[in-house]
Amino acid sequence: MATISFEFSDKAYDVLEELAEWRDISVSEFVRRAVLEKMEDTEDLRAVEEALREDDGETISHAELWRRLKT
Repeated sequence: MATISFEFSDKAYDVLEELAEWRDISVSEFVRRAVLEKMEDTEDLRAVEEALREDDGETISHAELWRRLKT
């Protein structure tokens, strides 16, 4: 397992402490969760961008979508 460190201004760290305390977790755990969430969001965005690049431009109505799903 890797360990990394960050530098925050005193003001930013005070906010981190307050938010972590509100969630009843350590500052380290709060930051770890935030980074993992951002990574997941970024991976999702990358998948969407890739799908858009491969998109052929076809669009269908909501009704047509349901018709296709039922068959």
